[in-house]
Amino acid sequence: MLDQWTTRWVHPPLEKGASVLNKKGIHPDHVTLTGFLTGMTAIPLLATQHYLLALIAILINRTLDGLDGALARQNKATDAGGYLDITLDFIFYAGVVFGFALADPVNNALSASLLIFSFMGTGSSFLAYAIMAEKRKLTHPRFSHKSLYYLGGLAEGTETIIVFMLFCLLPEHFPALAKGFALICIITAYTRVWAGYKTIKYSEKKKAFD
Repeated sequence: MLDQWTTRWVHPPLEKGASVLNKKGIHPDHVTLTGFLTGMTAIPLLATQHYLLALIAILINRTLDGLDGALARQNKATDAGGYLDITLDFIFYAGVVFGFALADPVNNALSASLLIFSFMGTGSSFLAYAIMAEKRKLTHPRFSHKSLYYLGGLAEGTETIIVFMLFCLLPEHFPALAKGFALICIITAYTRVWAGYKTIKYSEKKKAFD
């Protein structure tokens, strides 16, 4: 929900950073992999309750995730790079939540499981719609820079980053925060499935009459 606004002010600095990397000959996929590996260090850091260090790893991951996209656009984005980026993103998101389950299994495991369950809804509705949108040549101008068609909702990238920051800054409140965000993700999944279904259905009917 917030991505349409945050994209406007993070885009310029990311483009500048990508220009520097481009001049150094750094490949976008290398930035993607570096960001992913850095983000994965959050799991053991969370498991050992080093929350601030984990937060740094999470923020580096998100920054590099923005840089790889900007760098790819300057070098002509590829399907392979887009596939790698989105796949590793979803693994990272689930990994962070798993880290909190490891940190305090008794208090966090059930809430973490619920949140990962809700991530399956947002992730599958996102990816399934992306496939059909590409097949039927559906477009979305607000997010035309993304490698995959982006069907929005209450829970998008910006909201996820904010919640992950709150997790790390207020780890004792993880169960309540995770349950609240899981509810938002479930609502997002429902609206995406419904909106995606109606959009594709309309596209099919329109094509039948063309």
